[in-house]
Amino acid sequence: MTVQPIRLFGDPVLRTPADPVVDFDVELRKLVEDLTDTMREQGGAGLAAPQLGVGLRVFTFDVDDVLGHLVNPVLEFPDEEEQDGPEGCLSIPGLYFDTKRRQNVIAKGFNGYGDPMQIVGTGLMARCVQHETDHLDGVLFLDRLDAAGRKEAMKAIRQAEWYDAAAPPTVKLSPHAAGSPFGLGR
Repeated sequence: MTVQPIRLFGDPVLRTPADPVVDFDVELRKLVEDLTDTMREQGGAGLAAPQLGVGLRVFTFDVDDVLGHLVNPVLEFPDEEEQDGPEGCLSIPGLYFDTKRRQNVIAKGFNGYGDPMQIVGTGLMARCVQHETDHLDGVLFLDRLDAAGRKEAMKAIRQAEWYDAAAPPTVKLSPHAAGSPFGLGR
């Protein structure tokens, strides 16, 4: 088991879009192992490489007894149905805010060996896949909150034990406009 430290809100790597994986090699598979071990140790539903400080498009998930990973994900939404519910993040520990997401998603990508794969998710799996793919785009779930929700979240973050006032975090609006492939823009 190789548990790694998780980057916290305010770390610039969390706001930097990750690069596509081009080498499906032993180093990638080691990264997937580290992501999986860290996610499971922390009790998360998912973890993206930027959360470990690695700027590559890969994430792991553990939802409803389904453990896996996806490299270079591309999301498709089969319908317009939405869900709204509490969402948290291992990079924003202990805080949860109601966040709108699509109810259903199809995520296409690759495994650690470069074999094509697809995840069809609904509910929590769909939320997880969207959340982790956002991380790969430099987007945090806070960016998907309305103005009042972001204000509440920032207040809670400033009061959190782990918050570092010397490195003030920024919140940005999601770059994914309504109707974009990632949907749910505000």
